[in-house]
Amino acid sequence: MHDDSSSSFLKIRLAYAAAVIMPTILGAALYPARGHLVPANLALLFVVCTAVIATFGQRGAAVVAAVASGLSFDYFCTVPYLTLQMSRASDVTTTLLLVVVGLIVGQLASSMRRARGRAGEATDRLERVHALGQQVAMGAEPAFMVAAVARELRDLLHLKDCRFTREPEAGIRTRIRGDGSVTIGELVWAAERYGLPTQRVALPIRSRGRVLGAFVLTPTPACPVDRERRVTAVALADELGSALGAFENDRTTAPASPVDVQRS
Repeated sequence: MHDDSSSSFLKIRLAYAAAVIMPTILGAALYPARGHLVPANLALLFVVCTAVIATFGQRGAAVVAAVASGLSFDYFCTVPYLTLQMSRASDVTTTLLLVVVGLIVGQLASSMRRARGRAGEATDRLERVHALGQQVAMGAEPAFMVAAVARELRDLLHLKDCRFTREPEAGIRTRIRGDGSVTIGELVWAAERYGLPTQRVALPIRSRGRVLGAFVLTPTPACPVDRERRVTAVALADELGSALGAFENDRTTAPASPVDVQRS
């Protein structure tokens, strides 16, 4: 988690640095061609620059890039050159449009990147459930499936620890319900904003309405967990509950072995 946070922070810093540096470099590169290109065409190049920066996925960086592009265009590409003054009304209009269009393009690019990220996460969560379903179909041992689900839950819910217990009512008031909501007693908790509350959270394991046990989750404090992740965790728990319930039924309904018959 610490490495992920450091990496994310570094990417944010790089995005903001690029939002200032790239428009400045572009303006300096276009300065020699200022008299040979129409200002509107020059402005379009700055819009492209803003869109490229927005692909980092940072809305704030896109805003900075749009403003920096407008200033760079004004400084390098409008008369009088190498100042922030503008002598023509058309240049003022072009600069303002550049900033506005840059903001819109940046917002769209940033939104599309986040949408792709959410789609990728949704696919990954579906694959987790599918993989567990395959293990159930292949008749994996219950202990192996419990360990596999616990490992998935640690990653999915950003947990510090996750363990299985056969005593789900052991004084744990905080739990994840079947619809993915998090409750403390009867109080609904906003886990998507504040993360999982308390030091122990129960995720019940059920089979045909019967509680077989629970995972006791130890959350990472103040680490938000969106509803999609919680619903996936419930789906994994339900898959495990079905497998454990089927395993117990097989044990109780299995015919007696020859040794058992002789002993009886």
